[in-house]
Amino acid sequence: GYMGVILLGSFLLSLPISAKSGEWTPFINSLFTATSATCVTGLIAYDTFMHWTLFGQIVIILLIQTGGLGFMTVVTLFSFALGRRIGLYERIILAQSAGAMGHAGVVKLVKRIIIFTFAVELGGALLLMIRFIPEFGAGKGIWFSVFHSISAFCNAGFDLMGIKGEAFASLTSYSADPLVNLTICALIVIGGMGYVVWSDIWDKKFRYRKYRLHTRIVLWSTLILVFLPALLLFAFEHDGVLKGMSSGESFLACLFQSVTPRTAGFNTVPLGELSESSLLLMDILMLIGGNSGSTAGGIKVTTIVVILFGLYSSVRGERDIVIGKRSLDLSLVKQAMSLFAIYLILTVAAVMTICALEPECTLSQVLFECCSAICTVGVTTGITPTLSTGSKIILILLMYAGRVGVLTLAGAMMSKRKVSLTSRPHEKILIG
Repeated sequence: GYMGVILLGSFLLSLPISAKSGEWTPFINSLFTATSATCVTGLIAYDTFMHWTLFGQIVIILLIQTGGLGFMTVVTLFSFALGRRIGLYERIILAQSAGAMGHAGVVKLVKRIIIFTFAVELGGALLLMIRFIPEFGAGKGIWFSVFHSISAFCNAGFDLMGIKGEAFASLTSYSADPLVNLTICALIVIGGMGYVVWSDIWDKKFRYRKYRLHTRIVLWSTLILVFLPALLLFAFEHDGVLKGMSSGESFLACLFQSVTPRTAGFNTVPLGELSESSLLLMDILMLIGGNSGSTAGGIKVTTIVVILFGLYSSVRGERDIVIGKRSLDLSLVKQAMSLFAIYLILTVAAVMTICALEPECTLSQVLFECCSAICTVGVTTGITPTLSTGSKIILILLMYAGRVGVLTLAGAMMSKRKVSLTSRPHEKILIG
């Protein structure tokens, strides 16, 4: 499904009607842009406003919306419109796609997802109109507000700020604007927390003790991963890119750069000017990503929490993994470690290959780019447009794997074997 959407988007973006030059866009760059949009990443070969016409921008935002909602959710939306009944098989696939705990009540959840998504995006667009309509006029102001609201909620990171004459500037001209900063941050966080979490909060209101363990883990982790990195960024950059900024502007810059690596792709300061410590911190944030069943990518917050608590239990010699007076199935740790290992292997392999193909790029830049691609983030130090075709293909594959899911992709590529009825003798080996 995702592959079909990407190929259709690539064809439409290749057409002369999509480019302001009126010429055909090279297919590799159209494929790169379509993959980035559908996989809600934000890495771009061209400045979105400067290269693409209104038609091309509409194609991009539709790809972003499809990727953000999820392919199966979009298919279900059309099924609702056609009055088609959702069968058991579709319910099971939907539950996996939406990150639901089971397939019971999944159709109700999908309806909530659709309503919630459009309601939040509309609210974000209305807030952004307060700033963009006076600046760009009614027509462009409304379109810019809708585009950036969808892009932020879907954690995509595409922007149209090339209208100001500077390519790939993202939201750097709004670094001191509280309305734009806080609205975009809120949309990113809401989109990255996951539909299951918001559905749980909606059902139980503010009765925290009745929230699922999953919801409580996500809420606490999100709080920590927003404010702790912001403090670290301030410590790393107070004599760097933050130098000369007022305290309010520094706070907004640190907060925004703390939120956006969790798979959003916007930036309000030049990322190429950040220190090595800040870039490494953002690499870590990109790998962690958002939450399961959300518009965000990455290894996911709950995966990291399971790994950390598994390590804690292992060090203490405890058999069970206990979080919030609840024990977790050990199979979750196995799955979490598998996910972490596959992400690490793919990232390291991609970094080594691109470093060989692009000798003029530094290891830090390439690592940043690969983390941004596989975790569907979209931030860059500025090397994306200069990469060769081979490097772009590697990033395309990373973005695709990150959006579809590396475990899903690995499972699809491996042939199923018959279950063995033979039990092999146990043997011990030394660890550590």
